[in-house]
Amino acid sequence: MNNSIFKIVLGRLSSGVSTLLIVSLVIFAITSLLPGDAAQQILGQFATPEQVAALRIQLGLDQPAPLRYLSWLGGLLSGDLGQSVSNAMPVSELMAGRLPNSLLLAGITTVIAVPIALLLGIASAMCRDRFLDRILNVCTLSMVAVPEFLVATLAVLIFAVHLGWLPALSYVSTVEGIGDFIRIYAMPVLTLCAVLVAQMARMTRAAIINQLDSPYIEMARLKGIGPLRRVLNHALPNALGPIANAVALSLSYLLGGVIIVETIFNYPGIAGLMVDAVANRDLALVQACAMLFCTAYLVLVLIADLCAILSNPRLRHQ
Repeated sequence: MNNSIFKIVLGRLSSGVSTLLIVSLVIFAITSLLPGDAAQQILGQFATPEQVAALRIQLGLDQPAPLRYLSWLGGLLSGDLGQSVSNAMPVSELMAGRLPNSLLLAGITTVIAVPIALLLGIASAMCRDRFLDRILNVCTLSMVAVPEFLVATLAVLIFAVHLGWLPALSYVSTVEGIGDFIRIYAMPVLTLCAVLVAQMARMTRAAIINQLDSPYIEMARLKGIGPLRRVLNHALPNALGPIANAVALSLSYLLGGVIIVETIFNYPGIAGLMVDAVANRDLALVQACAMLFCTAYLVLVLIADLCAILSNPRLRHQ
């Protein structure tokens, strides 16, 4: 790695850390402004003012906001995510029980969606302005326009209610074999893939077409190189940076779409845990889940940025 690339990568990493610090401040400020009182929520409406005041002191809610933020940030850096007031157990234990489920759902979706999207995007670029390209453009644009909650609802109505092929709810604890695994994960993965494939396919198509319009591709065509070789051997390697960006940005959609999917299908993941925490005014749990989602998003964007930098031939040969 030459000095130019090293300086750029170091700058991107520094920018990512700074952004994450700002994000932590925003998350703390927003959660602190949520209506209601956590102590009152825990004790119920029949609690006396003295009991509420005593619990506020116990939870540290009587301290100034800057001190509470610094204490919370120090806990994050040391791995102490705080105590869940609604579950009476450490937040880290609650998240450790749900995080593998969310990672598994995201992993399955990624393994299925990325190859399909790349294949569709490359095929659409190779058949630009032809019948296949028009059909794929209409289909992908339609899927991008459809919200994931509608896809999930239609999937439940068709496959669970009318056909009875799949369960409407995803009870992960009942998985006993490969058949149960497929039946339980089919609809959540289908819902997430629907929009994810469409987004990645459209961005992959745009990246490939941008390379196909370059002079070096025209030179390859004049030399008699076939369309498939022009795409795979010449256009695709130079489009890896934009495609990596497209994949990473599309995968970041999982962070938002998974919240709706886990809620609709009652999937026991981090997103469902966060929704319950918001309903119960469990601030420590809400803050930890929000930081996890934001960190994952920033990491994906940073990886895409670094891939684009490292795949740039101009920077490599400086």
